[in-house]
Amino acid sequence: MRRFGDRVLRPNERRIDSEGRIPDEVLRGMADLGLLAMPVSTDFGGLGASSVLTELAAEEIGRGDFSMATAVFFLLEAGWGFILDRHGTPEAKREILPEVCAGRAFLGIATTEPTGGSDLARLRTTSTRSAEGFTVRGEKAFLSGVEEAQRLGGGHLTLTRATEGGFRFLYVPTRGPGRTTQRFSNMGRMGISTGAIHYDDAPVPSRYLLGADGRGFEVAMEGFTVARTFVSAACIGAAERALETGMAYLKQREVFGQPLGKFEAIQFELVDLWTQVEAIKWQCRRAAWLTDRYLRSGSATQRSEVQRTVAAVKLTRPATRLRVR
Repeated sequence: MRRFGDRVLRPNERRIDSEGRIPDEVLRGMADLGLLAMPVSTDFGGLGASSVLTELAAEEIGRGDFSMATAVFFLLEAGWGFILDRHGTPEAKREILPEVCAGRAFLGIATTEPTGGSDLARLRTTSTRSAEGFTVRGEKAFLSGVEEAQRLGGGHLTLTRATEGGFRFLYVPTRGPGRTTQRFSNMGRMGISTGAIHYDDAPVPSRYLLGADGRGFEVAMEGFTVARTFVSAACIGAAERALETGMAYLKQREVFGQPLGKFEAIQFELVDLWTQVEAIKWQCRRAAWLTDRYLRSGSATQRSEVQRTVAAVKLTRPATRLRVR
């Protein structure tokens, strides 16, 4: 993984950000290593990897591609591929997962709407039973991978409010009637698209339902518990690289006849940063272990997510400041 990050991801990270997409050869390389949707069982093309092993891979991908686009692609396939494998119908798994694991299709998550994000219980996108399955009406916004799903094929696991009561979690292919997509122009992480999908009575086959009908909210929350660990791991990898980059610069930059790194005040700050990232790294790995053992240990993964966000900001800020001294 470290060699793949250094030899493939790092040389391409500026290209990924400037061209606004992950090169096909990078995705092929990830597929060849079995990195795409690696927790998916071997029956459907995955490695059957544990959450701990997937967490380690996420760290290295976040370290290799500082734009974080490749890491986002990876964690979406890993986290939501696992959920589709766990709760999808046999027909859907046979149809979708081998293509995702081979890098020939994209799998994302669609919960956020234009009127809100975190308050998932107030969703406005609805699904209604039809003769052949379901019809979906509404809009999802700020989704990752809208353009990738159009280009590669694939779709998003979409949380909807069932008009008959409860919630449905449906795999909705991006290509098809009743779907309109839009890419947003934003700043940063340009290598994987952010956008919206509008559903105008989009038909969805019944085989694309995940879990029990009306119980989709619980399935989606389980997915977020898993995905948060992988998000945290990718940010830890990026934080480690930021720290390593800053340390390398401190060895080269000289003031008053010696490298900056020789000054005790600088050394104290580096020790604090290194200690912090090491502590959070192992907390994240413990969350992955808990996911493997108990699956729904949400408190540990959520706590890790909050702390990795703080750590990423704190580690980047001093590294930037040290480079301008």
